[in-house]
Amino acid sequence: MATLKNTPTSPSKAYSKKKCKKALATLQDKLFDLQNLFYADGRYALLIILQGLDTSGKDGTVRHVMSCMNPMGVDVKSFKQPTEEELQHDFLWRIYPHLPAKGIIEVFNRSYYEDIIVPSIDKSIPKKEILRRSQLLDTLEDHFHSSNIHVLKFFLHVSKEEQLCRIKERLILPHKRWKYDKADVDVAEKWDDYTKVYDKMISDSNTTPWHIIPADKRWYRNYAVAKIVTEHLESLSLKYPNT
Repeated sequence: MATLKNTPTSPSKAYSKKKCKKALATLQDKLFDLQNLFYADGRYALLIILQGLDTSGKDGTVRHVMSCMNPMGVDVKSFKQPTEEELQHDFLWRIYPHLPAKGIIEVFNRSYYEDIIVPSIDKSIPKKEILRRSQLLDTLEDHFHSSNIHVLKFFLHVSKEEQLCRIKERLILPHKRWKYDKADVDVAEKWDDYTKVYDKMISDSNTTPWHIIPADKRWYRNYAVAKIVTEHLESLSLKYPNT
């Protein structure tokens, strides 16, 4: 089985920045129309999950792929470290209010998978509990599918070298300086540990497969995600309701 460590973080030479940017513009036009149709059709909901190491481009993906859609039908929720209130509940409690209604596209910038990843790294809960959570998430996503909530999961795969470059960017570029957190450096130093945990997360996911997106080149990352979202919406045979 391939591991993330052996999976490319850059696109093949068949892709160029110019071609991908041009293709992205076309996809954005399609997504505008498809999202409007998705909202009007009203039979499905769509949950898009973005996971990846710090600086892998989750915010950038939201900006370049989702901003072409009507904000009335798209919502984005960013999951940070659990609050004191959230820690008093089951680990899934905080996601329930943000699950999409029919016709809505919901984007999770990080997700319930954080409650597997972080405890696996800091060993804050037993391995048995991590396994239970993994199995529960498979069951949860199966329930989503049965409820016509479609799920697209993207792992934005950035290399150790590119991650360090982007952390340095946050120190240099004024418009990125606010994002800098010393903890980012600590995470970068554990790139190997995190990728091993993500490997397990991906291999344990049996209900909904992960799309592993090479994320060293922002222009390719945006194109690849937009293409998959577009193709999925096109596959639904959406239609406007009869009047």
